[in-house]
Amino acid sequence: MARTRVRTPSLLALTLTAALISGCGNDDTSSDGAANAGQPHEGKPAVVVTTTWEGAIAKAAGAEDIEVIVPQSVHHAPDYDPKPSDLATVAKADFVLYAPFEPYAAKIKEAAGSKAELVEVKLDHDPDELKAEVTRLAGLFGTEDGATRWKEEFDTEYTKLHKDLRAAWPGGRSPSVVSQVFTTWAAELAGATVTGTYGPEPVTPAQLADLSAKKPVLVLENAHMSTGTVLPDSGARQLEIVNYPADDLDLLAVHRDAAAELKKTMVGS
Repeated sequence: MARTRVRTPSLLALTLTAALISGCGNDDTSSDGAANAGQPHEGKPAVVVTTTWEGAIAKAAGAEDIEVIVPQSVHHAPDYDPKPSDLATVAKADFVLYAPFEPYAAKIKEAAGSKAELVEVKLDHDPDELKAEVTRLAGLFGTEDGATRWKEEFDTEYTKLHKDLRAAWPGGRSPSVVSQVFTTWAAELAGATVTGTYGPEPVTPAQLADLSAKKPVLVLENAHMSTGTVLPDSGARQLEIVNYPADDLDLLAVHRDAAAELKKTMVGS
């Protein structure tokens, strides 16, 4: 079972970090893992990830020894400032997974030194994109069998959720949805019709008028970047969609939770 660990700063961690920063910059480290692609590490690799999202993808790919840097309790993960102890942990990993939009990615790269293999991960809950990342990481980790089992489980569960949500369409018709750009996967899960998207920047007055004119039934807001009611006075019901998995690093739970909220809202429409 994948595990996360709670770490606290220590004098040793500070010392390790100072040593890392002074000795970093090895050009052999690749941001896409290409240098060691297809060369699985002996045994189970030690994987350090920036957030639970990367961690859940690593778990789905078959990794078991996973440490998460940003606590799940941090509502907006990119706001987190890695501690010296976090950076020291990075240096001991076989693989370090991060997303390019995370502002602390440069610190993570620097702390990794020459040992850890840096892997940039595409964070997306779209089924095809998600399974592609799981397959790619499994190839790096040498855990293809575990990834295959997870993808089979995911396909079965996703098909079930999608069918259940279609049966809950109000009046038997696909609901009209306006979605934040990072939550369109939830609309796809529901078989909803996306009539407009917004973000990640706040909605402008012009966008507000345009999106409201589309008369959506639902607004899918990103819970991690919420700015309040997106389309006030439009009559649309707003759902907060959660992208980051919990500490158990269960990707399927993210889809189940979104499906439950969507179904509850559609049935009540």
